[in-house]
Amino acid sequence: MVKQRSHWASFFVVAILFTGIQDLARAGSIAEAPGEFIEKLADKAVAALTIDDISRVERVQRFRKLLNDHFDVKTIGRFVLGRYWRKASEEERAEFLMLFEDLIVDTYVDRFAKYSGENLSVTKTEAARNDDSIVFSSINRPGGGPPVGVAWRLRLRNGSYLIIDVMVEGVSMGQTQRSEFASVIRRNGGEVKGLIAKLRDRN
Repeated sequence: MVKQRSHWASFFVVAILFTGIQDLARAGSIAEAPGEFIEKLADKAVAALTIDDISRVERVQRFRKLLNDHFDVKTIGRFVLGRYWRKASEEERAEFLMLFEDLIVDTYVDRFAKYSGENLSVTKTEAARNDDSIVFSSINRPGGGPPVGVAWRLRLRNGSYLIIDVMVEGVSMGQTQRSEFASVIRRNGGEVKGLIAKLRDRN
């Protein structure tokens, strides 16, 4: 049950990211409270998702820009590669980050159609180390059923918030990806190039 709910919630997590690029350029200012930042993303996403005639190409472009503007992709990439980041060459790191970004886009861009009227409410915000904030939220389904808890870890970068992890029902999406990548690397002789080759094939 938890696995099914976490899988469903990932659709909404991505849906929250789908919003107007110009509006988002103003979001994430340090003047905003972390909870307000997440709530604004949710509200704008709900409005944007009523558009039916957007092409997949445009969705990919918007999502990729949104990902780079509002997620710290490099920090996430270093985390999910774990101890193997230090073992990788500069060329391997650069290619991994590029392929990792492509993986995120390819995995989630077609899931926007799954949104069906869910709404998000922020329940609390906590300060964490490294100037991080954790925003706890509850996602409620219009048809009823138990709410799904989603927590967002934000980090300040040059006066703006960037998302560095999303936790669905207490499960870190970053930690989950880190475990999966480590397993692939171990099966390929402990070499990052083995993971890179798999990502190339998948993408």
